[in-house]
Amino acid sequence: MSENELREAVLTSLGEVAPEIDPATLDPAAPVADQVEIDSMDFLDFVVALAGRTGIEVPERDYGDLASVDDCVRYLAARVPAQAP
Repeated sequence: MSENELREAVLTSLGEVAPEIDPATLDPAAPVADQVEIDSMDFLDFVVALAGRTGIEVPERDYGDLASVDDCVRYLAARVPAQAP
């Protein structure tokens, strides 16, 4: 998956758990929790949706690495399986 595809997966997953989010207004570098109301259950739903879209499981110990949209994309990009040439 490309970084653009990962970013789209992050934004779509966020939109599922917080439909009031307008992706165009999110600062991708700022923590999502500082920009919208998202509780711990919403965050868990987000992680599950993200795993479903990307096939990348996020262990609980890594949840802190998913604070912002940019953080999510970096985290996922580092774990995307290499594609065969």
